[in-house]
Amino acid sequence: MFIVTLRMSGDRAKAPALKDGHNAWIKQGFADGAFLAVGNLEPGPGGVLLVQESDLKALEKRVNADPFVAEGVVTPEVIQFTPKKTDDQLSFLLEG
Repeated sequence: MFIVTLRMSGDRAKAPALKDGHNAWIKQGFADGAFLAVGNLEPGPGGVLLVQESDLKALEKRVNADPFVAEGVVTPEVIQFTPKKTDDQLSFLLEG
């Protein structure tokens, strides 16, 4: 399980031109079953992803394919964790 932050860091002026590609990247992450949730960082510009990926290298490859990352608009940070206890609504996170 991973938390990925994408913090605005580079040329923000590029972001509007890359937005469609970024949104397609997010859509693909959900279609692949890797992304569980995405949202905005509060406060501040950037985003957060909750990712269920089994392999760090595969996740790094996925993150680097985001047009915002590839073009230096955001800087990613990947935090790996192993859930040990959850609310019943999230118990599926404890499996596998």
